[in-house]
Amino acid sequence: MEPLRAVIADDELLLREGVARVLEEAGIEVVARAADAPELLRRVRGHKPDVAIVDVRMPPDLTDDGLRAAIEIRRELPEVGVLVFSQHLVERFVTELMGEDARGVGYLLKHRIADLGYFVDAVRSVAQGGTALDPEVVARMFGRRRREDPLEALTPREREVLALMAEGLSNQGIAERLTVQPPAVEKHATAIFSKLGIARDRAENQRVLAVLALLRAAR
Repeated sequence: MEPLRAVIADDELLLREGVARVLEEAGIEVVARAADAPELLRRVRGHKPDVAIVDVRMPPDLTDDGLRAAIEIRRELPEVGVLVFSQHLVERFVTELMGEDARGVGYLLKHRIADLGYFVDAVRSVAQGGTALDPEVVARMFGRRRREDPLEALTPREREVLALMAEGLSNQGIAERLTVQPPAVEKHATAIFSKLGIARDRAENQRVLAVLALLRAAR
């Protein structure tokens, strides 16, 4: 199996090279680096990687140029996963990035990169079409749910499982986090999909649709 291929975009040289080293040590090929949003778009269009890892705040304007470029990549090249990281949690960045399709998209706070295992798992999840949202994003979503929404039918444990799905954890990862056996996670996942009215389909599609249900309930 060929290694996953990534493009990294950040205007800070040390962070850019540090992320590249972490990914390469994890067996992910870094095919290009970019220091600003226009260069990011050129690199992604040229290499068509599995995933682009993008800082929200980048030149030329040093505002949300990275986010704008990430949204453009998702529109133009939907097969490329996009993992955006930001210094601070800005809810509109999450909703604008995800839109109505949570496949192959992630949003992490910058300090999360220091948890190398978590970061690499998030990159892999996004590159393979999954979703990876920062735990603080997920907590905010659950905190802002409408009084009447489909998530009300979920048990506390099912909400925990859904939150960890949104972070991009696999069933095995969720089982380890909750200190339970994988079959228990699969049972909870099945109940979540049923209660949210998600038809039986490929497992990754069901997970993405469940995350979208969480996102919509928080709007």
